[in-house]
Amino acid sequence: MLTPVRRRTAAVSLMLLVPLLTGCGIGFGAQTDKVYQPAVGVNDTSGSVDVLNAVIVSSTEGKGTFVASLVNPADAEPDSLTGLSGDAQGEVASPVKIEPDALVNLADTGAVSVSGDRVAPGNFVRLTLAFDSGQKTMINVPVVNSEDPEYAGVKAASPSATPAP
Repeated sequence: MLTPVRRRTAAVSLMLLVPLLTGCGIGFGAQTDKVYQPAVGVNDTSGSVDVLNAVIVSSTEGKGTFVASLVNPADAEPDSLTGLSGDAQGEVASPVKIEPDALVNLADTGAVSVSGDRVAPGNFVRLTLAFDSGQKTMINVPVVNSEDPEYAGVKAASPSATPAP
């Protein structure tokens, strides 16, 4: 049988150990303190228009569709995506208008075609997005295969007969 002193010692020890044992995963380096992006695409929020989950969906080596969500904050002026340049030739079929406090998903429109040697699943392509407001956003975009189930619904871009200047 335990004596009262041993009981108190055991109770105090248990009270001291419980916070230590429950706090093993918590600290300054815990994973919950780090940015985690579960999607394949890349984000850039440095400009007035945010570029979210940007990827190039490719069904044919050398050609693909640039896909991203473009978000214009509520207190901003209307803006438009007007061009794409970089390691691949990009063509915006017509300026993609982004109203204030709105999100435009390019996967639904298929408005931006991309072509170049680096456009192949597994590669990254350095692109600069040009907006009507003068914003230029540089991002390193992954190229994914259009046969992946996540990208099955992406509308393929169809470049026009004449390349954009």
